Amino acid sequence: MSLTIPGFHAVVPAGGAGTRLWPLSRAGHPKFLLDLTGSGRTLLQATVDRLLPLTGAGGVLVVTGTRHSAAVAEQLPELGEADVLAEPSARDSMAAIGLAAAVLLERHGEDVVLGSFAADHVIDGTEAFQRTVREGVVAARAGHVVTIGIAATGPSTAFGYVRSGANLGLDDAPTVTRAADFTEKPDAATATAYLATGEYRWNAGMFIVRARVLLDHLATQLPTLAVGLQEIAAAWDGPDRVEVLDRVWPGLTKIAIDHAIAEPVAAAGGVAVVPGDFTWDDIGDFDSLAQLLTTDTLGDEGLVLRIGADGAFVVPGTGRTLSVIGLPDAVVVDTPDAVLVTTRAHAQSVKAAVDAWRARDREDLL
Repeated sequence: MSLTIPGFHAVVPAGGAGTRLWPLSRAGHPKFLLDLTGSGRTLLQATVDRLLPLTGAGGVLVVTGTRHSAAVAEQLPELGEADVLAEPSARDSMAAIGLAAAVLLERHGEDVVLGSFAADHVIDGTEAFQRTVREGVVAARAGHVVTIGIAATGPSTAFGYVRSGANLGLDDAPTVTRAADFTEKPDAATATAYLATGEYRWNAGMFIVRARVLLDHLATQLPTLAVGLQEIAAAWDGPDRVEVLDRVWPGLTKIAIDHAIAEPVAAAGGVAVVPGDFTWDDIGDFDSLAQLLTTDTLGDEGLVLRIGADGAFVVPGTGRTLSVIGLPDAVVVDTPDAVLVTTRAHAQSVKAAVDAWRARDREDLL
């Protein structure tokens, strides 16, 4: 049986600087272009590897910034030139996904269904992932905006949550329920209370929806943004792309799809949740990266010496040796122009270093 889902296209937003993984991840070479798992494939390549069997050739569309488009094309030779949409500047996830939806609508017509999957997530459990996407497509064809709710492994404060409501009763998507509401990153006590109800899952920011349904919702919520994206999409494959893009793109509303679509449409009963019972991680910081790997070293273990430093996560990135003494659960990242020393408990605070160097006008480090 073919794995390909007819009429389904995958959209991969590839943006962001991954500032909590600095100095490995930089604005000019962000985490989705890195191999952070030791698999020999970058996070972006692994994402496309996972999606192509479901879409078939020509079914994956990557949306990225102009500064990254050449690197994306180099890493993904299986994609054609038309499969990479380059944004002139970052306008957040709604503009990126909305542009892809509008372009897909122009190219493939009213029945096209898209699934949006970030370029920098790690997923383990291929069959479970594919089953989840298939049910999501069924619910999307029924008119819903579908989000994938990840089974929480603990009361994390690093993720948002989605609450499941009544089952939708779809024959070919038996596990899909209505989304009752979305919640931003809660404190630990609130997250614990959520999980105790059995109604909450992590919101992984993966959406499946008919392109027309998404753009119709956007036209209701943010009509100017919807009009601008459709104007750009109408010109994308023609001679006027650059002119229209330069004129319209800078004025587009900068907003996340969660705030623009998911939250207001969920409040009106139009969002569904399909449970994803596969292993998922967005590698949000060095502590989560350390937990993901089977070793506490990303790189050559022979370059690292630990004495009284159990659990210290070390990244030897320059070829020189690193000795960590008396610092359990430390994080040491060595790159040619920057060294980071922190602890796994403070891994979420690494972004503060990026902000501080930016305040000192050290853009060369960012």
